[in-house]
Amino acid sequence: MILARVVGTVVATRKDERLVASKLLVARPLDPSGKPDGNYLVAIDTVDAGFGETVLIVSGSSARMAAGLKDCPVDAAIVGIVDTIDTPADSPKK
Repeated sequence: MILARVVGTVVATRKDERLVASKLLVARPLDPSGKPDGNYLVAIDTVDAGFGETVLIVSGSSARMAAGLKDCPVDAAIVGIVDTIDTPADSPKK
């Protein structure tokens, strides 16, 4: 899974018929602290994510297992909207 932030949208007037009515979003991968980490990617949205939201993305064959994407030509799918991230660094020190 990839942790990412939605930074834009993609509008494609011509695309594979299996992708018609699907929202495509541009996302930037993040490290666990929320800092940008890696190149932008385009992912199909399965959870109605919006601009600026932190999301979970699956890629490769896992993307085609997301809801309603069986046999669709996708390589990345947004499958979750993140509410919070807790890392060991966030824990109080004893």
